Amino acid sequence: MPSPLIEPYLREAGFWHTILVGQGCKLDPKLISTLVKRWRPEMHTFYLPCDKCTITLDDVYLQLGLPIDGSVVTRSVQSTDWGAVCGDLLGLAKETIYGGRIKMAWIRKIFVGLDEDSTEVKRERHTQTYIIQIIGCILKSDKSLNLVHLR
Repeated sequence: MPSPLIEPYLREAGFWHTILVGQGCKLDPKLISTLVKRWRPEMHTFYLPCDKCTITLDDVYLQLGLPIDGSVVTRSVQSTDWGAVCGDLLGLAKETIYGGRIKMAWIRKIFVGLDEDSTEVKRERHTQTYIIQIIGCILKSDKSLNLVHLR
């Protein structure tokens, strides 16, 4: 669970419900295995015995509580200077950025704890790094589970 100090920021960004998803939930490995076998990534569709099933943005909204319309969390990124983007979002520039992606281990190492007397800017940056971790580890992880995109 994130620090209670960033809870209001997570709520404002619409990510609080996403953190609570899966808490106390037991995953069924057989069900997951069956769904993986029936998933066709080229069509973004599950092929089930009864019919096809596609996940829509409305499904994401209903399941995760994430807003599908409104302001973006990290603002629009048009730059190719990913070091500047990283510095703007997180307050620190990572020296090694792989095509706009940074290592999750670096985020976890740099953004460890948050003090009660921390500034609002520091809390906002911790919130952004927490959201980046949610996206990179849970919602849209890459195959390495090691990198997350700054976009």
